Amino acid sequence: MYTLLIEHAVNDFDAWKRSFDSDPADRAGSGVVSYRVNRSVDDSQRVLIELDFTGREQAESMLDTLRTRVWSGPGRPASLDGMPEARIVESVEARIL
Repeated sequence: MYTLLIEHAVNDFDAWKRSFDSDPADRAGSGVVSYRVNRSVDDSQRVLIELDFTGREQAESMLDTLRTRVWSGPGRPASLDGMPEARIVESVEARIL
């Protein structure tokens, strides 16, 4: 399992969430099998998104799509504050206790 971790600040969470829900990057069509949206308990304008993929190539392709089509240019959501930080991680162990 590969996870694309994205963290960024937003200036209006509700507006950002509407934009996220409109799915401009076509999560399902891009191979996302599950996702989580998290907010910092210390800063409600800080968002962490986890997009899960079965393949590394799918995660890399999604990151490229986000960088070139969603986070830059005229389609960039006005609710984004700065450029998101993103990285791809590979799960090596998971356990439910």
